[in-house]
Amino acid sequence: MDSLGHQLHIFVFPYMAHGHMIPIVDLAKLFALRGLKATIITTPLNAPLISKTIQRTKGLGVDIDIRTLKFPPVEAGLPEGCENVDSITSHNGSFELIFRFNKATTMLQEPLEMLLQECQPDCLVADLLIPWATDAAAKFGIPRLVFKGTCFFSLCTLECIRLHESQKKVSSDSKPFVLTNVLSEIKLTRKQLPDGLRQDFDTDYSKLMSEIVESELKSFGIIVNSFYEVEPAYVDYYRKVLGRRAWPIGPVSLCNRGIEDKAQRGNEASISENECLKWLDSKKPNSVIYIYSEKDNVN
Repeated sequence: MDSLGHQLHIFVFPYMAHGHMIPIVDLAKLFALRGLKATIITTPLNAPLISKTIQRTKGLGVDIDIRTLKFPPVEAGLPEGCENVDSITSHNGSFELIFRFNKATTMLQEPLEMLLQECQPDCLVADLLIPWATDAAAKFGIPRLVFKGTCFFSLCTLECIRLHESQKKVSSDSKPFVLTNVLSEIKLTRKQLPDGLRQDFDTDYSKLMSEIVESELKSFGIIVNSFYEVEPAYVDYYRKVLGRRAWPIGPVSLCNRGIEDKAQRGNEASISENECLKWLDSKKPNSVIYIYSEKDNVN
């Protein structure tokens, strides 16, 4: 509720990839559990992936729902029914297909604007990979917040690379360079950078990165799935030195209290839970290292 007793209404719009959907859906649940009305915007084939957890959350007496927008894969050169990046990467999809997917996503701008006009939410929180959401919200005077599932350390690093272009001052991709204006000495090579940051190549990737940066600068601010106590120096640096409006609100996964909500997040696992636990139990204590690689990441 705001100071006048009005229930604030938040639209939450995830990028259609499991690694992006899971935390931003948790964010919507967190908003609802704090007394706000939360509406998750997605597509018909993605809605079933989150419907069970949303129904369980609604059972707690909170105001949370899902609205769907028709996704146009065929118009963007994708197979019918392709509404999630996982359906591309699971078939060894190329970056070309991912950029076609992003093209299809941009076609959702007009239907999203119609929904914004109909519902008049107080705020739109959209994934960083939906840069056009800032302009869509601005048409109706609605503030847009960018959601990032990363940390402030990486945000500071990428911003310093973008601003000072230290990577362009070395002679080869394998020669180390030191980042300018960061809190500690960080050495990198161009090989370690995303393609769009290595050189001034005019590619689909570099265009997307430029659109994301421009969108963030025009937005109301950034919500980050991190928390102040784990990286206070970088939160302060990002806000006070780089001058970016940002809020650490994570880990958003803590909104999941029940066993089902903790276990049933995202796509169904390729192996059974019991089989996985049996394998882990067969190993010596402290002998297993967990490494996570987000295969649908286009960065």
